[in-house]
Amino acid sequence: MQISARNVIKGTIVAIEKGATTAHVKIEIAPGQIVTASITNDSVDALKLTNGGQAYAVVKASDVMVAVD
Repeated sequence: MQISARNVIKGTIVAIEKGATTAHVKIEIAPGQIVTASITNDSVDALKLTNGGQAYAVVKASDVMVAVD
């Protein structure tokens, strides 16, 4: 796989919560560290995503904000 995004993190799918049209896919990228992606139910099916399966969290954003207390 080649992709222009620089933030590609491999992990394990720990939950797939399907709604009417959109699913929330939770990927554990490190112990206790979860990234959640919102994708279509059709994409979940097309990618054949399953709990326990391996997947990549690909982050591509035009802006990244940093905040502190």
